[in-house]
Amino acid sequence: MLTQDEALGIMKGAGALLQGHFLLASGRHSSQYMQCARLFERPEYAEALCASLAEAFASSGARVTAGPAVGAVALAYELSRLLRCRNIFAERRDGAFAFRRGFTLAEGERVLVVEDVVTTGGSAREVLRLCREAGAEPVGVGCIVDRSGGLADFGVPLKSVLTADLPSWESRDCPLCARGLPCEKPGSSPP
Repeated sequence: MLTQDEALGIMKGAGALLQGHFLLASGRHSSQYMQCARLFERPEYAEALCASLAEAFASSGARVTAGPAVGAVALAYELSRLLRCRNIFAERRDGAFAFRRGFTLAEGERVLVVEDVVTTGGSAREVLRLCREAGAEPVGVGCIVDRSGGLADFGVPLKSVLTADLPSWESRDCPLCARGLPCEKPGSSPP
């Protein structure tokens, strides 16, 4: 496993740690944003982080990885390659995640749910729900960055490469909004 300093160094080297005023997929605001898509722009950045996460789940018995589109598609694929298992992803349809494109899970199939960044864990919880509804057995949630500080509870183990204590606020409590700074939405989820 990479150390926290090594993982943060990779994130910074990839240009994935942004500073500003951001609207997160969770609806919260933050002065810092982890743009994990920048990691997958160059394989040398993604390779080390994904290998570290795959190592954390090597003994999980996962037979499939599943992640929410768009943020976790490349991550889920790379982890499935490293864990030598199948890979699927969920997409939003009418505001909720669903498995499409013919993706299915078998009864009892062991699934590793992956997400690029966990703040509140909402997207990962939706994918976990889909897995459980299909009768599959989630073995854990893996992410590159855990912004929850390990507080997100999924009912299965949460493992991350980097635990980042980055500030975030409800919009009504956001000091950046109070200062009138414009807010940007760099992720893929609708605001």
